Amino acid sequence: MTSRTATVTWSAANARRMARQGLTAPGRLSPAEVVGALPAAHAQVLSAAELSVGLRTTGVTRADVRDALWKDRTLVKTFGPRGTVHLLPMTELPLWTGALSALPAGRNPFAKDARMTPEQVGAVLAAIEEALTGAELTVDELSEAVVERAGAWAGDLVMPAFQGMWPRWRQVMHLAGHRGVLCFGPDRGRKVTCTRPGVVPLDGPEALAGLVRRYLYAYGPATPAHFAKWLALPVGWAAELFAGTAARGEIEPVTYEGGPAWVVAGDTGFPAEPVRGVRLLPYFDAFLIASQPRERLFPGAAYTRALAGGQAGNFPVLLVDGTAAGVWHQRRSGRRIAVTVEPLAPLTAGQLRELEAEAARVGEVLEGNAELTVGAVTVGAHA
Repeated sequence: MTSRTATVTWSAANARRMARQGLTAPGRLSPAEVVGALPAAHAQVLSAAELSVGLRTTGVTRADVRDALWKDRTLVKTFGPRGTVHLLPMTELPLWTGALSALPAGRNPFAKDARMTPEQVGAVLAAIEEALTGAELTVDELSEAVVERAGAWAGDLVMPAFQGMWPRWRQVMHLAGHRGVLCFGPDRGRKVTCTRPGVVPLDGPEALAGLVRRYLYAYGPATPAHFAKWLALPVGWAAELFAGTAARGEIEPVTYEGGPAWVVAGDTGFPAEPVRGVRLLPYFDAFLIASQPRERLFPGAAYTRALAGGQAGNFPVLLVDGTAAGVWHQRRSGRRIAVTVEPLAPLTAGQLRELEAEAARVGEVLEGNAELTVGAVTVGAHA
């Protein structure tokens, strides 16, 4: 007797993803609970991360997100997926650091004379851990501490960075975050600080399986290729990881978009109705980056207008009924926040009312007064 897998449509998958992220009907969740549902919030631009979190819940402003980071410490700002800065729930940092530490090493992007040997990498990571234990240091202070402990070679200015050069040791700064020996602390004036989060990473295989389950809970059904794209890693590696996780009965197959995909075992319930409503999502929003297939989330003209060469995140996006339907921009002057939205097709009267409410919520999260204009957005992709 052959078993039959469930068939899931794009509409049903999209509706469940949005509901689980508070994008259908925001509830009263804490900032850490919201981030855990994403399951990570891109924070290269912290103000965008604050908006991502605030728009998914009620009664939360950017100040609440900052309090969760720097006072309550229920959130942590560190290096996450793709080696980029993310917000993560502090309670899940052992899982994240265990999983990120177990990821395969990618191609070394640095020139041969700038690279570090495995022994040098180990020396720098040990130096970072020792320097940050019980301390909050600016990057310059940390650099001095690393060079003092690891040796003068660690301070060689060999890494091209913006207008100048960075010291050699900084090429493994993201790796220190992945190993759990470094995270960001509150800014000291205009300077970023680093500290040690003080967590013990979970065992690698256990943590990787947990990360697969969290990703599939948020974005399933998904394929190993989708997961690999999310982490910017080889598809073959992801396929082996999924196969091992499936062999333990932790995930199960479904049919999605005409092919095989995966969900968490037993997690096969999906909404019957498609998404309705208007939402504004900021730069680098997790939903825009991780939802697949991207062509369905960005249909037609949206694929050209709302993506940067197929790359999600570089434009804030207007969602209408669950798909990208325009772009938007906000500019702040004191408490006034000018919100300009460019729909790709005319909005109905009801959708315009929803858009006004959504723009007002942007103002509330950012602790200002939003003024909505519907018109062309002339600002380019985020640099």
